Amino acid sequence: MNEKVCDQSDDRKQKVNLNKLQKKLRRSMGQAIADFEMIEEGDKVMVCLSGGKDSYTMLDILLNLQHNAPVKFELIAVNLDQKQPGFPADVLPEYLKQLGIPYFIIEQDTYSVVQRVIPEGKTTCSLCSRLRRGSLYTWAEENGITKIALGHHRDDLIETLFLNMFYGGKLKTMPPKLLSDNGKHVVIRPMAYCREKDITQYAEGKKFPIIPCNLCGSQDNLQRQAMKEMLTQWDKQFPGRLETIFSSIQNVAPSHLADSSLFDFKALSQTDESQKFDLTDGEKILHLDLS
Repeated sequence: MNEKVCDQSDDRKQKVNLNKLQKKLRRSMGQAIADFEMIEEGDKVMVCLSGGKDSYTMLDILLNLQHNAPVKFELIAVNLDQKQPGFPADVLPEYLKQLGIPYFIIEQDTYSVVQRVIPEGKTTCSLCSRLRRGSLYTWAEENGITKIALGHHRDDLIETLFLNMFYGGKLKTMPPKLLSDNGKHVVIRPMAYCREKDITQYAEGKKFPIIPCNLCGSQDNLQRQAMKEMLTQWDKQFPGRLETIFSSIQNVAPSHLADSSLFDFKALSQTDESQKFDLTDGEKILHLDLS
């Protein structure tokens, strides 16, 4: 009897914690959507599902937000079946049928293309990503999609920032909202403010039918894994550091970097009052008489 009572108490506690986590994720996603105007009245949003924790969580919270949103918009779940050996093709359709939402499975054998083009032992991720993106963009254009939602979260954005700095020599990351190179597609990342550890806990609590991400047999992305391990260590050793790093992405001062395409350093002149800048925040200030 006592064991039964304890089990019921644990179940209630788990439900309460899961509810709190859902509210936290919903608040973060709602704020990101509002800050970047990701979703507007009448939008037809394609939610890209991979079968991983991130995309499951994104769809779940978007469905939740849809009921109370101040604007009306459609959600269509789309998965790209790349014909990887061992891919459980029935998992996502069965899950989406239970949800009762519109969905579509794109069948595109990009796996064979990658295996044929990329030499054995070389990483396949880059080509695979381009082919996947092309398939999704094509389907979006053919079906009147106005927004393409991807499941990248805050930690992905921070990892990408350091990857570009360490290995690419660029100061950039994945933006919460972008226009595709051909100008035809608006890509949004509604979970840009969400922490990965919250998403992980939520996915475990919801018991999403996760599909393994290593079916293609390609090498792990060692560079990204190294970034993830570095940031995880920082988060443990210096609580709040990741929040500060992410804040820096939102507080950029071009006049205090060194990219002449973003700031006209050549035009700076000691006698030109309009070009004087504060040493602390790059904003225009009154001339300081140092004589």
